[in-house]
Formats: sequence, C-alpha cells, structure tokens
Amino acid sequence: MIFTVSEVADHLQGEVQGDPAARLTGFATADRAQSGDLTFAENETFFAQAEQTAATAIIAEARFTSARKTVIRVKNPRVAFAKVLALFFPERTMVPGIHPGAVVAASAQIDPTAHIGPHCTIGERVRIGANVVLESGNFVGEDSIIGADSRLFPNAVLYARTELGQRVRVHAGTVIGSDGYGYVQDQGIHRKVPQIGQVIIGDDVEIGANVTVDRGALGATRIGRGTKIDNLVQIAHNVVIGEHCLLISQVGIAGSCKLGNYVILAGQAGLAGHLNIGNQVTVGAKAGVMTDIPDGEKWLGAPAQPDRQAKRMMLAMMQLPDLIKRVSDLERKLGEKP
Repeated sequence: MIFTVSEVADHLQGEVQGDPAARLTGFATADRAQSGDLTFAENETFFAQAEQTAATAIIAEARFTSARKTVIRVKNPRVAFAKVLALFFPERTMVPGIHPGAVVAASAQIDPTAHIGPHCTIGERVRIGANVVLESGNFVGEDSIIGADSRLFPNAVLYARTELGQRVRVHAGTVIGSDGYGYVQDQGIHRKVPQIGQVIIGDDVEIGANVTVDRGALGATRIGRGTKIDNLVQIAHNVVIGEHCLLISQVGIAGSCKLGNYVILAGQAGLAGHLNIGNQVTVGAKAGVMTDIPDGEKWLGAPAQPDRQAKRMMLAMMQLPDLIKRVSDLERKLGEKP
C-alpha cells in the first residue's frame, strides 16, 4: 500500500516537518530502510542513525527536527509504531461464509458476516457474532458464545459453554475450557471431581499460542477486559484475572487465584492456589508466589518477596563464596578443623 507522509501523519495525529507529499511504500527498521520506506526512532542515537539511511521519512518525538529527512513528529513513537504497522500491513480479511468442510449444528446461530473455515466443528446452540473468523480446524463446544470481531487461529479449541467477548484473539493450539485439575483421595485412589463450570473472557483479550485455560469446577474462570496472555501459559480452574493484565510466557496460575487490574506476571512466574494479588502488582521472572500481595508492590524470587528484600538476599548470596573462604581462613589460623 502507498500513502503520503501527510496521510500517515493524519492517521497518527502527528505533525509533519519536511515534505508532506512524499510517498511512502513501506515500513522498515533503520538498518534495512530503503527509499520510500518509513522508519522510527525513540531516542537521539536511533534518530541519528535513521538520518543516515535511505528512508524517506522518520517517526520521532516532537522535539526532533532534521535538515535531511522528513519527520513525522508524534507524542509517543512506540505507540505510533504500533499504529503505523497496522496501516501498512493490515490483517488478511476473510470472505464471509461457511466452508463446505465445516460441521455446523442445526441449532447454531452464525452471523452472515462471519467466516467459518475448513474442518471447523460448531456445536449445538453456539452463537457466533458479526465478523468473527474461525480460520480452520477450530472446535467450538455447545452453548458457547463468540462476540463480534473475534478471531480463532488454526486449531484453537473452545470447550462447551465458553464465552468470548468482542475483539478477542485466540492463537493456534490454545485450549479454553478444559477440565480443571480436581481430584479427591478416596480409598487409595484419586477420584475425579467433575468440573462443571465455564470460562468467560472479556472484550479485547488476546491469548497466545498453546495456552490452556481450565473451566471452573463450579462457576467460572474469568479473564478481564484488555488482558494480554503470552504463549504457553497455564490458567487453572476458577482463577479470576482483572482488566489489562500482562501474563508473559510460561506463567502458571493455580486454582482460585484472584488478580487485580494491571497486574504483570513475568516469564515463568508461578502462583500457588487461592491467592489474592492486588492491582498494579508486578511479579518478576521465575518468581514463586506463596502469599497474597497488596496493591502496587513488586515481588521477586522463589519464594517471592518484596523486591527490596529479595534484592538484599540476592546480594548476600553473591557474597557467600567470599564469606566461606574468610571463615575457612579464620579456622585455620585458630587451629580449628574446617
């Protein structure tokens, strides 16, 4: 697609310094930019590098000017970067309709603008909203609901009674609504506790590839509006996740945890069951959380602790080899056995 600098600036609500009529044919990083490309710079170093390239224009903060390049000046270059990529590389649109290779229950209600791809299975009483895309190989269990403009990538699975809000994206291989891990010991065996709940997911949630979200044992597992979940995350039964949270790859959340809004769980963090995690909490990578965390705190380590305390312990651990050597030297001087 081809845009003028002026058209891109209008889309970004930015200001043009230079030639507004210059034609832009693509977007590239500074080290690969060619004539006709738009690039972006977040600081002085990157801006200086971008000026030396063949790029036609640069997205940068409002304080930057250039005698060599046209600059689209914006409030936040990183936000502008996200918006302009969607402009130059729009997602492939799918033709409405139901592929002849799909299996659709007679009682299912599918909006005529939806796209149901090959090898999809739609269960009884499923409701699918406007502009929904099921790419291929998707299973949608009975009584499930998929809100408008949502998209299931290949082989994503929704068990029965799953509810997705509007503009939800579920990537390949993800399973939503599988049985929670519920067993009770009975005369030497582990007897399964039937998991009869569901999963409810709010608007504007994105779930990465190969994520598993268990349905509630009773009631619902819930994921709040605007939350973004990376690949390979496990969310157990009856977990409640607030709005606009970020869960990074390989996070594991045990059953019945409750997370507030704007929580960040870094990669491989794990939460024990039945915990309450406050609003705007950050948990560091590989942390093992065993207790509740109040609003606004940052915790690190395993077992996880408030960040300042955890950092002191890490520093102390780093000093242990020297401390052991000093103690051994003192023992030798005193004639003690090490």
